[in-house]
Parts: sequence; structure tokens; C-alpha cells
Amino acid sequence: MAEQDQAPVEDPSLRRDRLLAAIALIMGALLLLAMPFALQQGASFFLPTTAAIVIAIAMVPMLEWLERRRVPSGLAALLCVLLFLAAVNVALASIVVPAWQWVRILPDRIDTIQHNLSPVIDLYSNLEKFVNKTLRQMADAPQRQQTAPVAPPRSIVELFATSAPSAFIEMFFAILVIYFFLAGWTRTRRAAITRRTSFGGAMATARVIQDVVDDTSAYLGTITLINICLGLIVSGLLWAIGMPTPLMWGGLVALLNYVPYLGPILAAALLALGGLMTFQDIWWALLPAAIMAGAHLVEANAITPLVVGHRLTINPIMILISLSFWGWVWGTPGALLAVPLLIIIQTVLDAAGRPDVAGFLFERGMLVSQADEGSRLRVRRGDAKE
Repeated sequence: MAEQDQAPVEDPSLRRDRLLAAIALIMGALLLLAMPFALQQGASFFLPTTAAIVIAIAMVPMLEWLERRRVPSGLAALLCVLLFLAAVNVALASIVVPAWQWVRILPDRIDTIQHNLSPVIDLYSNLEKFVNKTLRQMADAPQRQQTAPVAPPRSIVELFATSAPSAFIEMFFAILVIYFFLAGWTRTRRAAITRRTSFGGAMATARVIQDVVDDTSAYLGTITLINICLGLIVSGLLWAIGMPTPLMWGGLVALLNYVPYLGPILAAALLALGGLMTFQDIWWALLPAAIMAGAHLVEANAITPLVVGHRLTINPIMILISLSFWGWVWGTPGALLAVPLLIIIQTVLDAAGRPDVAGFLFERGMLVSQADEGSRLRVRRGDAKE
């Protein structure tokens, strides 16, 4: 009778596995919660390091192409870095210098912008009067004192003295990381593969490394080519309608198009502002933004899916989550790195295996549903009656 009253004994090994899985799940959740704040606080180190690693991974095919032609690893890495710096300098020279001139003439073009927007302002004048009347009736409390905004830098020298030195230090650090990453790539990859204790592990490691390099370089290379072509097309159309500095606008469009969804919207808004500063008629002033919107629609719905294909197709929800996360952590540079980082993380998880949190919680975990608990109690009561 005493033996019948005893409940079934659970396997100790199963209990130990569940306990270890629960500890691993809790530690992983805590790590995920703490990681964004650590990345945000250490942005001066993590941001240039991550950007340098992503850029270096994208340049590995070029490095391997040079090494196959018997170029030493150090010299091949130096050539890759010099080519990257030349491309960056050309892009910055074509964008930053003309953009600074647009910023300087913006106060002088306020009257032109107001003149172009006058039809829209007149259209909503009645609505504005109604809103102002309503606000005056509701404003019972006195107005709060507003703090004076911080004055912007008055010259390039002041801007360089306040913020540029740290940026140059981070850029120099990133260049060093790119060079040493590429210079030791072949040796590091060989060591990562040969140190595996089994042939299957070595093959899996080699496959993961190759997939990360292929997917990252293919995405960045293809998107860069598409963005350059889009920028050149927009530049040509803007030149045809008489928009000043069309190459600057085309470069800005190509740069912002690296950020999915949000980048093209910002580019169209900036082109609308530039059109309002340039042209006297509002419909003609909005034509640059319309050109950008039309070109982006053709590129996003026809060109990019055809060129990129299904291999690098990413879930739009994952892209939005990655954009919001890395944009919150690192701002605009994080938004530019969001999609390449998502590709790298997805490639590694596809090879290593994704964590089955739902299976742990509802199938093999420590949580027991009420139905299971009720059946266990009924079994125990039946055994007790016998």
C-alpha cells in the first residue's frame, strides 16, 4: 500500500537537463537585455570595430582574387584598404563639399521656400485660424519659459576642434582593423578549420565561413552597384531639369538607399527641400522628389528583386527590427550596418541551429500546463484510494 502511494519518480538525468536548459535560457535572456546598453555605452569602440569587420568581410573576395595571383597577403590587404579609402574620399568629396554650400545658402532661400509653399499655406489658412482660435481658448496656463538652443559651430575650425578629433581617431582605428583582418584572413581561416577535432566539424566551420563571406560580399557588392546606378540616373534626370549640383544629390540618394524603407523617404524629403530652395513654382519644385520616388519604386520593385534573387531575400519584419535596434544603439551608422549584420547573424544561426525557445517552454521545458498537472493529481488520488 505504501508503494502504491508513492508518485512516479522522474528521471534524474532528465531533471538535470531541464535545469541546465532553464539556466541557459535565463542567462541568454539576461545577456540579450544587457547587450544593447553595453553596445551603446561602448559605441566609441564597438561601432568602428563592427563597421571595420563588416567592410573587411565584404572585401575578402577581392583579397582572395589578389592572393590567387601570387600577391602577398600584406600587400593585398594594403591594396584593398587603399582602394576602399579612395572610394570613400571620392564619395565624401562629391557629397560633403556641395552639401555644405547648400547648408550655407539655406537662410537666404527662406523667402523662396515660403513663396513656393504659399498656395499650400493659403489652402490651409482657414484650418490654421480655427486651430489658433481653439488653442487660445484652451490656453489657460501661462506659457513656459523656453530654454535657448545651443548655438551650432560657427566655423569648420570650431567643428573640427569640438568633434572631429574623436571621429578621426575612430576612423584610423577602423582602418587598422580592416588591414590586419584582411592581412591575417587566410591564416585565421585555416587555423579555425584545422583546429576542429572531427572532419564533420571542419567541413561545417569552412561552410559557415564561406557562407558568411559570400552572402555579405554579394549583398554589399550588389546593393552598392545598384545604388551607384540609381544615383547616376537620378543625377542625370536632375541635371536635365536644371537642378544645381546633381552629382551631390545623386551621391546622397545612393548613400541613403543603403538604409531600407527610411533612407529613400529621407532622400525624397531632402530633394523636396532642395527643389523648394531652387525653383519658383511649387510643382516644378517638387519634381526632384517625384523623380527620386519614381526611380526608387522601379529599383525596389523590379531591379533589386531581379538582381539579388531569392538567396538574399530577407523578411521585411526582420529588416525593420534590425533597423530599429541598431539605429537605436548607434544612430545613423547603426542603420547603415543593420542589414549586413542581420545577414551575418542569420547565416551563422542557420548553420549552428536556431534556439527553440517555444519547444523548450511548451514541449520539453520545466513549465507544466494545468491539464497535465490535473491529470497527475487524479492519478495520485486514484493510487491513494487503492
